[in-house]
Amino acid sequence: MHVGVARIELHMAENSSLKGKRMVVKSVAQRVRNRFNVAVAEVDTQDAWQLATLGIVCVSEDPRHSNEMLSKVIDFIAAERLDAEIGAVDMELIAV
Repeated sequence: MHVGVARIELHMAENSSLKGKRMVVKSVAQRVRNRFNVAVAEVDTQDAWQLATLGIVCVSEDPRHSNEMLSKVIDFIAAERLDAEIGAVDMELIAV
């Protein structure tokens, strides 16, 4: 079993409230879950208005599949969210 883990920072320069941030994060998380069947959660920077850190996890028997799936998720977020810019991205594959 292989677990693919991605940590993505989203920068929302025009956001001015936690309510606005919450709307963006919920939208991104729901779209990613529906399209790719992966786990998504906000894992850090909950109190920052213009920064969101998302954790995304994919479990597979093939490490290449996990890597490809996470790469597609990152590309999808970059293409779909014009109000949020992707910052730092960390990916890790763990063999269990």
